[in-house]
Amino acid sequence: MKDTNQMTQLFKALGDENRLKIVQLLSCGTLCACKILESFEFSQPALSQHMKVLMAAGLVVGERQGNWMYYSLNKETMEELKVFVTEIPCTEECKLIEEKEE
Repeated sequence: MKDTNQMTQLFKALGDENRLKIVQLLSCGTLCACKILESFEFSQPALSQHMKVLMAAGLVVGERQGNWMYYSLNKETMEELKVFVTEIPCTEECKLIEEKEE
């Protein structure tokens, strides 16, 4: 499980509407940057910046094939995110509060 700081980075990356849409597109499978770009009205350099943020957060992986970049979701990170959201873990701070209340 990723720590709180890492989860914060994931949520920051997903906090942008365009990046969230990119993640939704990639949920269908691996896509070439050129195909992702067709769904937006911004430039290739802007797409590169969005992909840089998503990759730095660990949400997306990229692979160069010839002249093209292909992107896909990092399945491990997506699973960790899913678990975190559905089962938000109790932190040490929560445990300390619970102990004080007893």
